[in-house]
Amino acid sequence: MSRVLLTGGSGYIAAHVLDCLLARGYSVVTTVRSTKKGEQILDSHKQYGKDKLDFVIVEDIMNPGAFDSAVMSDPPFEAVVHCASPYHYNSKTPEEICRLISTAVDGTTGILKAIKAHAPTVKRVVITSSYAAMIDFSKPLTHVYAEEDWNPITSEQAYQNAPFAYLASKTYAEKAAWDFIKDEKPSFTLTTMNPPMVYGPVIHSLSSLESINTSNARFVSLLRGSPSTPCPPTVNYLFVDVRDLALAHVLALEKQGAENQRFLVTAGNYCNAEIVRIIGKEYPEFRDKMPIGEALGSGERPATGVNGYDNSKSIEILGLQYKPLRESVVGFVDSVKEML
Repeated sequence: MSRVLLTGGSGYIAAHVLDCLLARGYSVVTTVRSTKKGEQILDSHKQYGKDKLDFVIVEDIMNPGAFDSAVMSDPPFEAVVHCASPYHYNSKTPEEICRLISTAVDGTTGILKAIKAHAPTVKRVVITSSYAAMIDFSKPLTHVYAEEDWNPITSEQAYQNAPFAYLASKTYAEKAAWDFIKDEKPSFTLTTMNPPMVYGPVIHSLSSLESINTSNARFVSLLRGSPSTPCPPTVNYLFVDVRDLALAHVLALEKQGAENQRFLVTAGNYCNAEIVRIIGKEYPEFRDKMPIGEALGSGERPATGVNGYDNSKSIEILGLQYKPLRESVVGFVDSVKEML
């Protein structure tokens, strides 16, 4: 039985990673920011004893040495999955943008430093990065993105607006991780997951839909909309189901060939109008709230002028079989419809 440290266990993606780890027989310790969050996780997994699931408090991942004690365990950890990183578009002032970027970068480098210094038994590290660290707006919309692509965003651009600040935070954090591997030459390998929009069921503790994660916030706005409003623009035409992404994290701990690799983890193209169509078909009670819009195209891609992608590495090395958009939409709506 392998023992894994999972950071940010109360988050949207990490909650699914946790369930996947437990289902596959791992012993897991997850970091949380408060005892309350840790107890909520234990309460929702009462079938597991402390030998299979426990938590440790890391109040602020920006603090120097924040993970030093968290990476030490008896029995010792063999792997670490780092999901704890901010994802929001709320940073407006230069100070807020600076903190967003610093939190992402310092949290990522901080845990790598802690592992090297205090957890010599760790052999594999998996980090949740993002498609945001790949996208390049100077390229045509039809550019086929793959693991070789990097976002060229500059520090000047990062301070222009909140979305650019987020793009910079993910890009700089992942680059810092790979620089650490190159410069420090630790005894563990690194794998990064680079998902686009992440959809699917919400299984972590959620006080209200106002605190929903950023990707799924668009679902809430659609479900609370009206037929008199136009369907909002899609912007990012790639998605992945959160359950597939969680499995990808775990498979990266198990599969030979996954070490020291980036993975573009995506099921392919979609658009907001397709979400509207699926919700209208599957949930008649929400039809009168759906905005105006028609799904694009009918072939492998929705029409033209959308993001290209090459997800072959995730299929060939990790063995992923991706869920279609309908399963992601139904999974999300079923998990939150009682809160609407």
